[in-house]
Amino acid sequence: MIDVKRFASLGGANHGWLDAKHHFSFASYHDPRRMGWGTLRVWNDDVIAAGTGFPPHPHSDMEIITYVREGAITHEDSLGNKGRTEAGDVQVMSAGTGIRHAEYNAEPGETRIFQIWIMPNRTGEKPAWGARPFPKGDRSGRFVTLASGMAGDEDALPIRADARVLGATLKAGESVEYALGEGRFGYLVPATGLIEINGKRVEARDGAAFTDEPSVTITALEDAELVLVDADAL
Repeated sequence: MIDVKRFASLGGANHGWLDAKHHFSFASYHDPRRMGWGTLRVWNDDVIAAGTGFPPHPHSDMEIITYVREGAITHEDSLGNKGRTEAGDVQVMSAGTGIRHAEYNAEPGETRIFQIWIMPNRTGEKPAWGARPFPKGDRSGRFVTLASGMAGDEDALPIRADARVLGATLKAGESVEYALGEGRFGYLVPATGLIEINGKRVEARDGAAFTDEPSVTITALEDAELVLVDADAL
């Protein structure tokens, strides 16, 4: 089963400084048919105006992965961490027992991010934050694991969840396969480009949800940048 959620059908709100689209129910957007996909709870597509951002606010018991598509995001938190994450790179915050953080676009132009929330597989642990670069050239024609809590993914940023977040870049005409384990839930969004997934057409910023598919073949109809979450069942 592959269910394509068109970008135009997503919930969201434009706050002026923030133009947010929600693949799943979030904030004032509620759709009982879109409460998540397995343990993937949130996938927000945010455009943040220059010189603005999210002021300090709390989180707990959630794995929050930020994939920067354009520009850069600057993070500060109550643990004393501070960092700037650029386009193509990733930051992870394990909220654990509780953390306050702020995220700002300190750049001269817009910043575009995917913010992905995954439910943790354990609670009661101290919060943590980390970031690292993932050069797009290293992902050319293949998936690279960006964040993971699964065995064998030690090169990825760690998360406290039975899930992984992957990225790939494809040139027009290239294909890549991904094997989804039994009982797993896959959710794929092209940050840019037009693709087909097992023959289904998916445009930039659409979401493709799939399960009960032993493997999927993604073919780029034009140059594309992909982000994929492989999540456990609830």
